[in-house]
Amino acid sequence: MISFGPSEEQQVVREAMREFAEQVLRPVAREADEESALPDGILDQVWELGLTNTQLPEAFGGGGEARSPITNALILEELAFGDPALAIASTHPSAVAFAINDFGTEEQKEAHLPRFCGDRFAPASLALIEPSPTFDATALQTTVEPKEGGFVLSGRKSFVVLGDRAELFLVLARNAQSAETGFSAVDAFLVPSDTPGLTVSELELNLGMKGLPTVSLDLAQVEVPEEARLGGDRGIDAGRLLAGTRTANAALLTGLCRAVMEYAIPYAKDRHAFGEAIAQKQAIAFMLSNMQIETNSMRWLTWKAAAALESLEDATRPALFAHGYSAEQGMKLADDGLQVLGGHGFIREHPVEMWYRTARTLTVLEGVAAV
Repeated sequence: MISFGPSEEQQVVREAMREFAEQVLRPVAREADEESALPDGILDQVWELGLTNTQLPEAFGGGGEARSPITNALILEELAFGDPALAIASTHPSAVAFAINDFGTEEQKEAHLPRFCGDRFAPASLALIEPSPTFDATALQTTVEPKEGGFVLSGRKSFVVLGDRAELFLVLARNAQSAETGFSAVDAFLVPSDTPGLTVSELELNLGMKGLPTVSLDLAQVEVPEEARLGGDRGIDAGRLLAGTRTANAALLTGLCRAVMEYAIPYAKDRHAFGEAIAQKQAIAFMLSNMQIETNSMRWLTWKAAAALESLEDATRPALFAHGYSAEQGMKLADDGLQVLGGHGFIREHPVEMWYRTARTLTVLEGVAAV
């Protein structure tokens, strides 16, 4: 029989993450947004759940469990239901750890994976996005050139999550071969935060997800040794890495839209106008039903992309579909949530205005999480 739902084990994980999101993340989300800072201890609290280290090899101190992009997509949706900014902050180092585990040489794994297997939160950042209105993850402006004994990185990155405290950056750059072949060849480099030439900006001020610390990186002729190139001579599978981050974004948007929907429906049932609940008004009823349809559609597309990653298929197309559809519908559903609440949608007493700003921010991002 074909199954279109999570396994029993995945359902247990899903319910546990839902409870954690409701009891731990949701209550502090507004404070994080208002203060533009992460609540004390929240990163370590999520880290203790073992969402990263359990999926890393035992040889490096991990739990040795097989990584499951489907399960990770379920987890990200549930955590984002609590708050996407806190979900990203607390799971972002996984993007670096999983990339090292997937593409790194044995020497790179031995050198870096143990840091992600300890009891304390391990700050590390994936530096992908660039400050360009025409940013294309497959045509990066940050470049790398070979030199004797290593490489030289030049460029600028923006929206680098946890960059204010990261000890290690995974910087994606276009290598020199792309200019010769006409194709964009992407490499990744492990760059310690104290590398000469690497400048970390002050915290960025963003429209949404204000509790998520992000910075810009300036790479002014940053010299790194040959062993900094992730994967060594073979490099990385950039398409798979990008597919993993796009699938993660779709999962985050799905969780956000579910939060909007589950807040708007009871509000519409309780709010009365002209003698009846506004949920009985045709325009409102259609909005609410469309929220359900589109949120489920986003989830199915996300699961399809995650399933392709899990079965080691080419996930480029399904990940692009999931990310693109979720970005478009995520913004619309957040706006519909504002419409259902009317004037109350713009008041801080209700979380919908915060979710609206979060949706606007999340729809234009890549590389903030991974499955």
